[in-house]
Amino acid sequence: MNEVAAPALFALLCWWFGTGAILWLVRRAPATFPWSLGFLSLLLAGSLWTTHLSMREPTVASAYLAFASVIVLWSWHEMAFLTGWLTGPRREPLQPGARGWTRFTQSVQAVIWHELALLANFGVLLWMQQGQSGHVAICTFALLWCMRFSAKMNLFLGVPETGEQYLPGQLAYLASYFKRGPLTLFYYLTVGLSCLVWAWMVWQVASGAALITTGWVLLAALLGLAIVEHVIMAFPTPMQKLWGWAMSRSPASGRSQGEGAAAPARVAIKPEKA
Repeated sequence: MNEVAAPALFALLCWWFGTGAILWLVRRAPATFPWSLGFLSLLLAGSLWTTHLSMREPTVASAYLAFASVIVLWSWHEMAFLTGWLTGPRREPLQPGARGWTRFTQSVQAVIWHELALLANFGVLLWMQQGQSGHVAICTFALLWCMRFSAKMNLFLGVPETGEQYLPGQLAYLASYFKRGPLTLFYYLTVGLSCLVWAWMVWQVASGAALITTGWVLLAALLGLAIVEHVIMAFPTPMQKLWGWAMSRSPASGRSQGEGAAAPARVAIKPEKA
């Protein structure tokens, strides 16, 4: 039982604390952003080294090290994006009335630099992986990227809960690129496929077709959490219930989260409606 519970709990804590830490940092005063990014950049360099170490052999310790290292890598990318430092060349709301190809190209322009940075990071991991037997790190990063791409596409195509009210003030304009509407076929396909993959991973272990390994459980737990994040798009779920300690107050505004840095996303800019 410990072979499953321990890595699943570890994945949950990394997901919960890592997300909360970034939410807390991006709601500080903008003057703190260079310091936060500088500190995370040091962690980024260290995590690349520990990722390389974790790839040398598939042990329990290396699986935990790989997973934690990739969470740090991913946190740097999220911080760089949410502070507005690494987004895209377009830093203004969607053109009013934009539809079809125009809306798509403007949406890509708003985030393209961040997407390219993620692909570059994946390329580095692929290079590091050559000749190494441990695959938890690269699988973790690939899983995070796939589920993040799915989430972005669902926000673009339309979901009932876009979460624009939780955008930090510096990215309030991004709310205009979201589409609030009924669930689309793409949503059902992506969530359905994710659930099937998760069920297959669980069945492989339960049936004895695959050995219970720490890396396998970490990846299955992370996929399950990503599915939960997708389900949140379909139902109103205040993030304060999960990360109240990270979102309760913003020193930059001196007000509660409901009235603070994210307010421009909710008041000044509305997401497109179906």
